[in-house]
Amino acid sequence: MRYVAAALLAALGGKDITEKNIESILKSVGIDAEADKVAAVVKELAGKNLEDLMKEGKEKLSSVPSGGGAPAAAAPAAAAAGGAAPAAEAKKAVEEEEEEDDDMGFGLFD
Repeated sequence: MRYVAAALLAALGGKDITEKNIESILKSVGIDAEADKVAAVVKELAGKNLEDLMKEGKEKLSSVPSGGGAPAAAAPAAAAAGGAAPAAEAKKAVEEEEEEDDDMGFGLFD
């Protein structure tokens, strides 16, 4: 990913996407570039319009399902199954865990 990001930075800076430019960008932030990976990125992006590639990638990402619905669905199921007792126990367990994590025997600025 760092190689693609460096290629995009080169393009945004008005430079050509070349191995030298990608390696220069990566070196400027302390990353040693692997020549074979840099060459692969240059080869894949050669002659392609970056804006079209990003648009195409965005469309592909929008079709990928993402999580996030399961925890919300679990709460009504817990309430229907046993009322407030399981929820209270879960809340107590979370609070106890938070209390244990709060201190850990030292302070942030000790």
